Amino acid sequence: DLSFHRSSWLLLAPLLTPPVPVITAPPCSLCPEGAHRFQWIRNLVPEFGICSSHVKVLSSPAEFYELLKVQIKTAKQRVVMASLYLGTGLLEQELVDCLEETLEKSLQAKGSSNLRVSILLDYTRGSRGRKNSRTMLIPLLQRFPEQVRVSLFHTPNLRGLLRLLIPERFNETIGLQHIKVYLFDDNVILSGANLSDLYFTNRQDRYVLLQDSPEIADFFTELVDAIGDVSLQLQQNDTVQMMEGMVHPYQGDKMAYCEIANRRVMEVINSARIRQELLHAKTFHSSQQGSSLLSQQGSQASGGLKPEPDTWVYPLIQMKPFGIQIDEMVTETLLTEAERDARIYLTTGYFNLTQAYMDLILGTRAEYRILLASPEVNGFFGAKGVAGAIPAAYVYIEHQFYSEVCYLHQQERVQLQEYSRAGWTFHAKGLWLYLAGSDLPCLTLIGSPNFGYRSVHRDLEAQVAIVTENKALQQQLHQEQEQLYLCSGVVSSSTFEQPNRYVKLWVKLVTPLIKNFF
Repeated sequence: DLSFHRSSWLLLAPLLTPPVPVITAPPCSLCPEGAHRFQWIRNLVPEFGICSSHVKVLSSPAEFYELLKVQIKTAKQRVVMASLYLGTGLLEQELVDCLEETLEKSLQAKGSSNLRVSILLDYTRGSRGRKNSRTMLIPLLQRFPEQVRVSLFHTPNLRGLLRLLIPERFNETIGLQHIKVYLFDDNVILSGANLSDLYFTNRQDRYVLLQDSPEIADFFTELVDAIGDVSLQLQQNDTVQMMEGMVHPYQGDKMAYCEIANRRVMEVINSARIRQELLHAKTFHSSQQGSSLLSQQGSQASGGLKPEPDTWVYPLIQMKPFGIQIDEMVTETLLTEAERDARIYLTTGYFNLTQAYMDLILGTRAEYRILLASPEVNGFFGAKGVAGAIPAAYVYIEHQFYSEVCYLHQQERVQLQEYSRAGWTFHAKGLWLYLAGSDLPCLTLIGSPNFGYRSVHRDLEAQVAIVTENKALQQQLHQEQEQLYLCSGVVSSSTFEQPNRYVKLWVKLVTPLIKNFF
């Protein structure tokens, strides 16, 4: 079937023309062996070659929280944090206090400080309730107006009558700033976790630290700046305003706004891509003469050459409201190209795959192990009102998918597993790819997308593909995967016969109508 045989070389197309979701991938004779078979991704996005010893995979919310505090306290030049929202509890207040302390120290040290703090959150989620993300951050803005910037992204799709009529909380279904990046000087944490006490205590997620990676840190700083520039700026008196001369996201012309946003973000991606290509070429040529451009720029104190990279990081951005679909295209191509006997471990806190992803999983040759939240560890479990029915809707979607797998006799190849852990909720997302015959993964995707309709069509998302040849890092990623999958049980037809899996008729009827909103 031709639609499945897509060529990755056409992946360049979206940079030149509006993106077309259908992409094609090279015949496998062109695929180099091992990790290098993924180099086609650099036709689309910048490729950052790093040393695997700079990558650290974290495993627990507590570890993540402690790392955030340590990194804030030691930051000298920049703190850049993008998240859906900042919570309002004691743990979150402690993070704000750490920021205040670090800003204070940097002022005292120099009289005028080099430290810049930039925070990007979603407008609707960050404005929910009387006490909210905005009220948490205003003291910082008031005290350090020259160094702190708080940007609140407002989707251009929530406007006019819809914006007036749709109540708080429900307005978040239209579109969000969903990217999570936590960056301190040249250290970058990528995660699916938000800045809220649950994510610091008992909500399981994924977290990876890229240490001493200036090019990657610059890229994400520029990306957050670009989204910040098209976002509302929080003022000291809790009002918001757009930057001078910027089109307003919901009062201005929607097409004009989206075009400017597309230009700003694509500029960041393309300029970094060109920069990395030049750096790659220079490093390659000069390394043949025994000295590398990289080694002259801040190599190890010993003055030795930087080791050859054995790990490559590719940022994958998805902002469908702005016509940017890079993450979707790379993910679809990875699923299309995974050969027979390759294993893909895919995890999502909210199992609501797009039709395209479902078709690829059901219609290709690789083995799939899909980890999702059991109803009890779903973040909406026990919620008030309509939201309380959301776990049941997810059960219904899961049951439908499972029935389809059985109908196609694919139960051996495509297995569903449910994460279950008393007192915890589950929010981990991403995938691990094991090539045929390998016991360790050579690629992982980690970041904010859930592989669902929202991630692809409504929200702003970012993740990275990390490709590595290094056995120790592959082992770290493998252990991360194993640790998550250990807390799960395999789904079978008897799973849906349990009384707690009963889905009311009204939920079944409503789910197809609302599944594109959660």
